[in-house]
Amino acid sequence: MQADHVLVVDDEVEYVDALAERLRARGLKVETAFNGEEALEKAKAAEFHAIVLDFAMPGMNGVETLKALRKHRPLVQVMLLTGQATIQAAVEATRLGAVDVLEKPTDIDTLMEKIRMARARYIAAKERGSEEQLDDIMRRRGW
Repeated sequence: MQADHVLVVDDEVEYVDALAERLRARGLKVETAFNGEEALEKAKAAEFHAIVLDFAMPGMNGVETLKALRKHRPLVQVMLLTGQATIQAAVEATRLGAVDVLEKPTDIDTLMEKIRMARARYIAAKERGSEEQLDDIMRRRGW
């Protein structure tokens, strides 16, 4: 089975490097980005099962990045990390399509479980899309 492919996005370089290394040590394929624009470019170029995205970044913040990601990769599972969690921020992020909002620093075992669940949701969504496409082809051909 293919390893989970995860993008970790945060403007704090040391944090990203440390988190990415911990995730790699657990068998994940991990790429990193240090701002929203870089995250979008990487998401356009590669398929990720999950994106772990910082909520507060200079320039394009986590919410703006989430909105743009949903346009380009609607199936990708985005989890927001925040050091300043508020209920309002979590509600907004969830409304925009984030699958979870986690507080920094997050427990690595909790994050791993969330990533595994995100991969399962991603695969299920892709399968539904393929199934609908096959149904449409069969309907058009009269099968």
